[in-house]
Amino acid sequence: MGSFDVEHYLMEVRLRRERVACFGAYPFVLPVLQQFQCLELHPSVTFLVGENGSGKSTLLEAVATAWGFNPEGGGKNFRFSTRSSHSALHEYLRLCRTFRRPKDGFFLRAESFFNVATEIEQLDQGPGGPPIIDSYGGISLHEQSHGESFFSLMTHRFRGEGFYVLDEPEAALSPARQLAMLRRLHELVQQRSQFIIATHSPILLSYPEAWIYQIGVQGLERVRYEDTEHYQLTRSFLNNPQSYLHNVLG
Repeated sequence: MGSFDVEHYLMEVRLRRERVACFGAYPFVLPVLQQFQCLELHPSVTFLVGENGSGKSTLLEAVATAWGFNPEGGGKNFRFSTRSSHSALHEYLRLCRTFRRPKDGFFLRAESFFNVATEIEQLDQGPGGPPIIDSYGGISLHEQSHGESFFSLMTHRFRGEGFYVLDEPEAALSPARQLAMLRRLHELVQQRSQFIIATHSPILLSYPEAWIYQIGVQGLERVRYEDTEHYQLTRSFLNNPQSYLHNVLG
């Protein structure tokens, strides 16, 4: 597709295992960390997939925090905290960066994006320069649906040449909006952006040439799109929904 001839901002993430006192304590007891040594990243798009509780969001949050993002989401200039719930994992990670420095960046956590929207409104009530909300399309994120606010973020706030960490961005998006998100993601990749995305969406996972890491019993394993559980289960269900419904509903 000619869109992956760019260099990294972040090449890999390493766990300093020698610093971990006990792999039987949280968060190191999580499946993603039991055998974790190194996560090598694609220059453009890397996906993390796994069951709920596997630790993909915990790892993603730690990478974002170690990069300098606010643990609850936002850009590097966001420093609010409504409820400190992030782990100390970021203190045990080593980020292998390149000489390139992104001009933009953002950490999106689906579960706490409401708090980001609130923080923007509060900051805009104070003195200072132009309203922050102008960078998000000019309409209060609270006055949009959850899905609309997510899409406004990617359409208006993400400016390219950026490092973006997204945790389940499909949570509020319809299938049609997920396809639109793919189009916007591709535009940003062509503008020399790098993404790390934790997702359950087989639509997003289809992005061409992206690297996909699936969390299984052996920890992180790089897999093809067609070999992900998300793709296989979705395809199998759509091919024979009545059989699945009979088994699920008895």
